[in-house]
Amino acid sequence: MTKKTYSFDHFPPREGTNCVKWDLRKAYFGKSDILPLWVADMDFETPDFIVDKIRERLDHPILGYTVRPDSFNQAFINWCEKKYQWKVKKEWMNFSPGVVSAVTMAVQGFTKPGDEVITQPPVYFPFFYSIKNTGRSLIYNPLKEINGRLCMDFEQLESIITAKTKMIIISNPHNPGGSVWTKKEFIQLGEICEKHQIMVVSDEIHSDLVFHPHQHLPFAKVVPQEKVKSISCMAASKTFNLAGLSTSLVIAPDAEVMKVYNQHLQVSHLNMGNIFGSIATQAAYTEGSDWLAQLMSYLLNNRNYLHEFINTRLKPLRMLIPEATYMAWIDFSGLELSQDRLNYWLINEAKVAMNSGTLFGQGGEGYIRINFACPRSLLQEALERIEKAIKKL
Repeated sequence: MTKKTYSFDHFPPREGTNCVKWDLRKAYFGKSDILPLWVADMDFETPDFIVDKIRERLDHPILGYTVRPDSFNQAFINWCEKKYQWKVKKEWMNFSPGVVSAVTMAVQGFTKPGDEVITQPPVYFPFFYSIKNTGRSLIYNPLKEINGRLCMDFEQLESIITAKTKMIIISNPHNPGGSVWTKKEFIQLGEICEKHQIMVVSDEIHSDLVFHPHQHLPFAKVVPQEKVKSISCMAASKTFNLAGLSTSLVIAPDAEVMKVYNQHLQVSHLNMGNIFGSIATQAAYTEGSDWLAQLMSYLLNNRNYLHEFINTRLKPLRMLIPEATYMAWIDFSGLELSQDRLNYWLINEAKVAMNSGTLFGQGGEGYIRINFACPRSLLQEALERIEKAIKKL
């Protein structure tokens, strides 16, 4: 059978669809005539094989309470074995409306108010709220840049752990920066966490978006539960552009950990999910391999184009080449602008909307996160706007 070829150059207009990235430009940035490369969803069509399954379900006129069938779980199990050579068992799995929801429930379930929870900034900033807004103490173990890659600082990590430290939340692959954590890094992290009895919560939502030759490793696959208790949070939402369907998966190989998580899920009455999120996720994990391979080829070309454009036309900007994700971490410090001035300049002079590095905590000063999951024409226009604005500085 001939494989279908997908086009990622087509750009369906998103204005007027209640789209966060496009329809909230005025609310977030004060202007609506700016190109948005900020929110981490893609300006590509959700795959047709997913949309078709949703349309098929709409042929039935009742949208009442629903359950996730065994085929939903099996699709994910098969995907994990194929993609990561990780044999997930059904009893390890449960649902969450989103990864941040799962992280927050993990914080509530396995720590107490006043306990310390570590993050590794610059990192996905909702982690901060999951910790601080539940009355826990947020502790930073900043990543350090080595040869253009953000790396864990294990020496620093050991030095900040106290008797009150109960958990570390990691981004795997890391957002921002795109570091794909290695087996060696996870073994070292696991040894520290085992020594101090620290639980690991691993956000693995970008696990499918890894560029060759790198390979995603689930933390729970590398470090056994007998040594370190862990929860892994995964979803098809970033990979297949399904974020609006609020469907994620939680994997906890330890039975007691899963029991506690389930209790918090049920107390919050978040366990039901929605019909279309389940259908879309199952379709993604069942039929999505060819589409994903083509997506990754397009994203790789966009990543390389962005890197080349910065090196040749946007000096003195500097880009950390991501090993995964469709977000690039760009060092704008060479422009010698304060962060507030940089943010203002990008919005009002370059007329582009991107994420300020300071959102991601320590280490974000002077940086901007750029989403390159868009048609090349849009990426090119955004970069040319920045180029034009630099020439006027």
